[in-house]
Amino acid sequence: MATLVQPAGPFALGTFSAPEGKPFPGLLAGGRVLDLSRALDSAPSDLRAVLERWDETLPQLRVLADDDAREWRTLDGLRVHAPVEPRQIFQSGANYRQHVIDLEVAHRSPDDPRTVEEARAEIAGVMDRRAAEDLPYVFIGLPSTIAGPYDDVVLPAWAEQPDWELELAAVMARPAYRVSVEEALEYVAGYTIANDLTDRATVFRRDMKAIGTDWLRCKNAPGFTPLGPWLVPAESVADPGDLRVTLKLNGDTMQDESTKDMLFGIARLVSYISQSAQLLPGDLVLTGSPAGNGIHWGRLLRDGDVMEGSITGLGVQRTRCVEEAS
Repeated sequence: MATLVQPAGPFALGTFSAPEGKPFPGLLAGGRVLDLSRALDSAPSDLRAVLERWDETLPQLRVLADDDAREWRTLDGLRVHAPVEPRQIFQSGANYRQHVIDLEVAHRSPDDPRTVEEARAEIAGVMDRRAAEDLPYVFIGLPSTIAGPYDDVVLPAWAEQPDWELELAAVMARPAYRVSVEEALEYVAGYTIANDLTDRATVFRRDMKAIGTDWLRCKNAPGFTPLGPWLVPAESVADPGDLRVTLKLNGDTMQDESTKDMLFGIARLVSYISQSAQLLPGDLVLTGSPAGNGIHWGRLLRDGDVMEGSITGLGVQRTRCVEEAS
């Protein structure tokens, strides 16, 4: 059962199911849910099908949100799934200035001759140069990591240092290939919340340091990306570059930062990705995580932990960690 935290704007989108029923794409407005597979003439089977016809569907959604004659359901009693099943997930790394500085200090070798202050100053200079060179860092994740916003997160037995990374995620509406920064936001349908879980112990290859990062191992366990609860249309988010990203662990605030701390905003990331790959409707662009991860606090995830993640206007997701069954 979902508890509604009102998202921004007159309506949001999601994926729902009744007990024992199949998931359906839904329009959420005023605490009520409308089954879009019945309300829209195109009879979309899932939310990705809605996004694939976004230009013609968005005006219809605005009208449906105020149509009291339709067969609405109460949110209470419906299961809330991840809002969309993407074909591709593009993840931005090292995109929050303070976060990267904290990670550099946390991961530095015991033999590092630099003081903490010297290490922070050096990586701050690196981040400033990256911003000046206008070169984002993006890697690719697997759709099988997607989980619902209230699902349990299974911590794999091999994960020695499971950590949280709450992020703003952009959801694509139209195929985008080689688009400019100026036009990039026209391809974004809306925004949602993602928690990009990471096993810190396997981020870097131990057998051959020259290989670098191992994103497959550290980030792609099943269910390692809780998503949602809602997809909030871009027209209802005044400025994605000025939203508060907050994660609480067992009620204690661990992350609380504005997306203003991002080096590269949504438009720059979408444009950059599109120069090499084609983004498709329903694809996710994860924008990186702010400071305040577990590795910074010296407190990583364990069985029974409850994470509550929120972003301004996008709702709240709540997930409980459970150990993998032996």
